[in-house]
Amino acid sequence: MASVVGESATTVIRKRSFSESYIGEWLTTTDHKKIGLMYIFTGFFFFLVGGMEALLIRSQLAVPEGKVLNPEEYNQIFTMHGTTMIFLFVIPFLAGLGNYIVPLMIGARDMAFPRLNAFGFWVVLFGGVFIQSSFLIGQAPNGGWFMYMPLNETLTGAGGTFAVEAVNGLNADFWYLGTTMLGVSSIAGSLNFVVTIFKLRAPGMSINRIPLFTWMMLVQSFLLLFSLPSVTTASVLALLDRHAGTHFYQYMSGGDPLLWQHLFWSFGHPEVYILILPAFGIISEVLPVFSRKPIFGYTFIAWSGVAIGFLSFTVWAHHMFAVGLPPVAQAFFATSTTLIAIPTAVKIFNWLATVWGGKLNLKVAMLFALGFIGMFVIGGLNGVALAVVPFDYQVSDTYFVVSHIHYVLFGGTVLAVFAGVFYWFPKMSGKLLNERLGQIQFWLMLIGMNLAFFPMHLLGLLGMPRRVYSYPANLGWNEMNLLSTVGAFLIGVGVLVFMYNIVVTLKSGEKASSDPWDAFTLEWDTSSPPKKYNFLHIPVARSRRPFYDKKNPEIADWKSVIH
Repeated sequence: MASVVGESATTVIRKRSFSESYIGEWLTTTDHKKIGLMYIFTGFFFFLVGGMEALLIRSQLAVPEGKVLNPEEYNQIFTMHGTTMIFLFVIPFLAGLGNYIVPLMIGARDMAFPRLNAFGFWVVLFGGVFIQSSFLIGQAPNGGWFMYMPLNETLTGAGGTFAVEAVNGLNADFWYLGTTMLGVSSIAGSLNFVVTIFKLRAPGMSINRIPLFTWMMLVQSFLLLFSLPSVTTASVLALLDRHAGTHFYQYMSGGDPLLWQHLFWSFGHPEVYILILPAFGIISEVLPVFSRKPIFGYTFIAWSGVAIGFLSFTVWAHHMFAVGLPPVAQAFFATSTTLIAIPTAVKIFNWLATVWGGKLNLKVAMLFALGFIGMFVIGGLNGVALAVVPFDYQVSDTYFVVSHIHYVLFGGTVLAVFAGVFYWFPKMSGKLLNERLGQIQFWLMLIGMNLAFFPMHLLGLLGMPRRVYSYPANLGWNEMNLLSTVGAFLIGVGVLVFMYNIVVTLKSGEKASSDPWDAFTLEWDTSSPPKKYNFLHIPVARSRRPFYDKKNPEIADWKSVIH
């Protein structure tokens, strides 16, 4: 009996010592800040993976009759680039920023469900490793990031009996199973954000006082909760078709391949706003601080985000104008696509009004925020052009659409992400990123993205279809493809400069105060980096800029009355 007790005590001691070790602390943590950092590191790792996949694509297309990749390799790299950037970089990275910043912004000590938070991260990590491991056995997904049917299954059989044979083995299965795993993580994280924001706000922080980044994370969470079941259902039906003999997507057996598109895009278009709404929130935090003004039209920005979230569920079939929808459906989706531009434009004008007349402090975070506005406007305008059905017919599945999505998601989300990184890095690390290196990175990325993506507009208008792995030399596409490739490598150089900046800063960078930007919101009202408990005393919010009020008590009273 004594020996058993002794063994149990030894086991407990060993478990304790492991969880308290440096590695064990990270592996077993439920602290929202550590989990946020792990999301961020994981997302950035996959950003590098997706970036290398992009450079392979552009190397193949730099010149006519490229020989860098064969057709099957190109299809796999093409598919995994989109999947990696959307599911494994942007969503986890934004979840990481939200995990780290949102509880601090609302004056909470942690997320509502710390263990569920940790579960969400580990599912993302293992889901990402699972999908990428498909390369090791030559079975990477190869049907495009949207995995259209019937491209991912083929019919075999005779006498009117058909069965599904997997195309190239397990390729599509990796995608279906991997994205389903990532969806489970996103649902867990979204529930956590919703409960945290509704139930753990500091005293005095009403829903109309929460910071705009928190607002956008809340809307994003609801979008994930309501849109992910659609793509999960689509994936499950596809797996049943492939392995259980059902016929959901098989036209010759009474199914409909367009069912996949309806299910996928009823997730896929809200997904665009899932990726961009937190970016809107980041910009809405950075611009006021570096303009030394309150955000112009807080209520309009907050509720236009809600309007975007609602309308995003009504526009999915504008991706399907060329499939033969009835005219009444085309008219409806063209109208709803045009309408969604209104709340988006509201934000643009509010941001410009915030900057107008302000005392601008052009730190790197501000440069990325201003660059975001310009690039997102370009992406938004060519998106409105795609709402015009006759024009969409002409450019559907061409590089015009590729240009549009990259201006929205790279010129929009990625630039905003870097604005947020430069803004919140002092809070996370206690050090300031090098401004000179940051400026070099900004201009490399801004020039590079325009060289990479603007020629794609012209390539699309000249008829270059997406997903082609090679092209002849006599179509007039040569120079623009080469220019696009040069731009992609410039972006890559900019990312290398950022990585060098991180290493140098962590090693010998300038130490940051707890409030280096003279900021407005509560995450700056604590040490940098914050203690495990975040706040020694839970703060009280009396306005939309509670930390600014605390630093300027002489104006806090009348501000609280206004708000």
